[in-house]
Amino acid sequence: MKQLSITSAQVTDAALYQRYAPVIFAYLLRQVPSREDAEDLLVDIFLATMEKSALASMDEQRVAAWIWTVARNKVVDYRRRSKYRASIELAKVEDVLYESEEQAPERMALKHEERQTLHTLLQELPELQRQIVHLRFGHDLTCGQIATVIDKSEAAVRMTLHRTLKLLRTLYTRNEKGGTL
Repeated sequence: MKQLSITSAQVTDAALYQRYAPVIFAYLLRQVPSREDAEDLLVDIFLATMEKSALASMDEQRVAAWIWTVARNKVVDYRRRSKYRASIELAKVEDVLYESEEQAPERMALKHEERQTLHTLLQELPELQRQIVHLRFGHDLTCGQIATVIDKSEAAVRMTLHRTLKLLRTLYTRNEKGGTL
């Protein structure tokens, strides 16, 4: 079994954290707007204490003064940074986060499922019908333009498009009611 070795620096760091973290954290909570920011600053402060090797040789008063100085400086730095970046609490904007209901994640997922179903249904169509639907809705061509592209009459294109859309509606409705594709 592997033995864990703990250095005196680690014991000192842990002791400093246990001794000063609660009061520093209470101070930070009063200085910054959110608990998360206070927690982040607390971590930054004690990371700085771990990096400061000279703390081991300082007396208790100087260590405390140094930690409090770092805490105040971290708060000042935080305030300077927050002055230049706008921040709004999520709770204040969650009602208007998706101004359009169409952009809500649930609605986007439903749209994706509908597109997948439509894509599957389109793959089942004969090539000519698929091509006409693609040209009409994918490239926004008129029936006359499609007729020129596929070398058919405009009436034939209109009739094929009408029948194809009717078939797609039927297949889509059947699928929605629990039928198979």
